[in-house]
Amino acid sequence: MPTLSEADHATSPPKISIPRLYNAADDLIGRNLAAGRGGKLAYIDDKGRYTYDELAARANRFANLLGTLGVMREQRVLLCVHDTIDFPATFLGAIKAGVVPIAVNTLLTAADYEYMLGDSRARVAVVSEPLLPLFQPLLEKIPTLERLLVAGADGAQGERVQALAPLLAESGEHFEAVATTRDDACFWLYSSGSTGAPKGTVHVHSSLMETAELYARPILGIREDDVVFSAAKLFFAYGLGNGLTFPLAVGATTVLMAERPTPAAVFQRLREHKPTIFYGVPTLYASMLAAADCPQREEMRLRACTSAGEALPEEIARRWAQRFGVDILDGIGSTEMLHIFISNRPGDVRYGTTGKPVPGYEVRLVDDEGNIIDGANQPGELQISGSTSAMAYWNNRDKSRATFQGSWTRSGDKYSRTADGYYVYAGRSDDMLKVSGIYVSPIEVESCLIQHEAVLEAAVVGHEDDDKLIKPKAYVVLKPGISASPVLAEAIKQHVKAGLAPYKYPRWMEFVEELPKTATGKIQRFKLRAAGSR
Repeated sequence: MPTLSEADHATSPPKISIPRLYNAADDLIGRNLAAGRGGKLAYIDDKGRYTYDELAARANRFANLLGTLGVMREQRVLLCVHDTIDFPATFLGAIKAGVVPIAVNTLLTAADYEYMLGDSRARVAVVSEPLLPLFQPLLEKIPTLERLLVAGADGAQGERVQALAPLLAESGEHFEAVATTRDDACFWLYSSGSTGAPKGTVHVHSSLMETAELYARPILGIREDDVVFSAAKLFFAYGLGNGLTFPLAVGATTVLMAERPTPAAVFQRLREHKPTIFYGVPTLYASMLAAADCPQREEMRLRACTSAGEALPEEIARRWAQRFGVDILDGIGSTEMLHIFISNRPGDVRYGTTGKPVPGYEVRLVDDEGNIIDGANQPGELQISGSTSAMAYWNNRDKSRATFQGSWTRSGDKYSRTADGYYVYAGRSDDMLKVSGIYVSPIEVESCLIQHEAVLEAAVVGHEDDDKLIKPKAYVVLKPGISASPVLAEAIKQHVKAGLAPYKYPRWMEFVEELPKTATGKIQRFKLRAAGSR
């Protein structure tokens, strides 16, 4: 098993030792059984409670089932499963069998799933019962797809569509982990598609535990006695660490929620299960603070909160801390790096920044000509070097070469660094605007917009004026009960002019009911740009 040195504080990188022969699932489950936590609660979902012993048995049953179905080592199984006990059981069971699970977004369309199944050539797909209508027609369209296993269904479904539960009940609950290595392909995640078509991102066995030892223990401070709840779902990198890798690494208890993370649904779990660590995204934090039924501080037991997926506006962070007495630790991770590599940390939170590099990762800023930026407050592309970087994008050599360059991974994010070493998000590289020859960060303008008392959310993109020059355009979601009007639009523009350099204010403002987002909460500005051009 990997070990963490005694010096597990944030000022120096932890020393992690992962043996050559290593199976991530065998470690994540086995370390808890070896520590005597078999009877401890591992997961709470909407239908039940499950101990570490029960999790181990379910994972082993799925590993045995894959063998019965003829799925072999290194082949792939696609998982489109809601956040229930079936997700960790199938994900870990596949890994234990040496099969490669591909966790995909449960909020996509049939066309998206057709693309991912064709691209990955997964032989088996495990899908939650409500999603079956999207997948069943694909059995005849995807030649490599042989079978659908339906999570949450009880009865038989047919020869190629079968309920998962009865099959698991017939499988043995003992399984010897396949002898994989730390560098074997372990699982895939498809990129969220914030900038276009998703890419199959291939991660190795060692990376799961390394994210826990580099970030979760020393930065987040997760402990065995924690109860954790992630509104961010298990199917993407941020949620996978939050709700699977990190709690299993230390023997904590995880609350799962199958439904979409509306403020009301999140409040219910915070009140009922009293988690000590909550993982959210900026748009959710904003919506929770604006909700009429937002809990009081004494109704909850939070000691730590995190945010990722999009830069956390300073105003939201301050309001949350004032209301609940807990700082939100804003950080940045990516599908390619698996989890957070720059973060604020307890006792060192700088609102409006993403914090400082997580020890164990190196970061640098690079200008448009490829030169490293050493000075303060100069925007450049963020690049990262660290052991949790993905192997490559599946079947996409050009994009792999463009993103993974030696030990460095290009993030596609623009950042600047303050004189005292804090990193400030400036937007995606393809979102940055050049107004009057000067770079303008959409994030900076959006942060100013949401400080207006009428604004709930905002997104800023570039838009051509009559002279074909790029100027900022704002899409604004108003708080409940506030009506859009030209007078309000002008007032919001004046608010930005007063708070930022005048050239940064949005020349146009469009009030919308909601902003297009990925499942991770990232605003899809490319969709707004496309809509504006039409």
